[in-house]
Amino acid sequence: MGFRRDSSDDLVSNIIKQERSLIVSCEIHDLSRLEWLVKETCRIKKVGAYKVGAVLAIRYGLPRVVEAIRKHTKAAIIYDHQKGGTDIPELGREFLLSVKDSGIDAPILFPMSGPVSEEAWINAAEELDVSLIIGGEMTHKGYKASEGGYISEASIEKMYGIAAKHGIEDYVVPGNRPERVAYYRKTISKELGKEPIFYSPGFIAQGGSIEKMAEVAGNRWHAIVGRGIYASENPGKAAEELANLIP
Repeated sequence: MGFRRDSSDDLVSNIIKQERSLIVSCEIHDLSRLEWLVKETCRIKKVGAYKVGAVLAIRYGLPRVVEAIRKHTKAAIIYDHQKGGTDIPELGREFLLSVKDSGIDAPILFPMSGPVSEEAWINAAEELDVSLIIGGEMTHKGYKASEGGYISEASIEKMYGIAAKHGIEDYVVPGNRPERVAYYRKTISKELGKEPIFYSPGFIAQGGSIEKMAEVAGNRWHAIVGRGIYASENPGKAAEELANLIP
């Protein structure tokens, strides 16, 4: 798992086998409930990965979280540090080594600490053979400067652009903002020289439409859904219904 080279000598990733899938976001705090959630959803063919966050990692440690999931599925496990990559350049290697040793298939980084840190963390990932998923724009209001937040649109584009320049194929983009996804698909593809792979949160509770995203995201795209699945009384049924919306 991690970086590999294709015939054109470009860096490409191999995180999720399917071109399109449903990712179950496990933003819960209980390990037994995590196992229950995985058992209820892992039979669904279009479930391509499970995303775990900082709450589970802090409470139990990533190795135990990975072990719990691996009892029931071989699907990819993605770690969202919320938000990883926001530190000095020198800490990238240690963070990524810890994530790799835990058995995680790929971490999500939001490189808001600037281009020097972003480049250093990407270089460390290549050295360690760790696949990365790079985020820039988030799904909630008040994040971007144009909405009263701290992060400018130019900075978001630079986060994606630096990653694309380094051959990163995998990106988090907001599923409740399809017009922005269409724009990022165009700009990232231009820098990368190929179609990117998108991972999109922001559905159900945050108002995004899987059907609309499917129209703009390209052939390689994964819908991330949390509350719409784990908060359901029947998460297996909820996941199956959502998976059926992905063409």
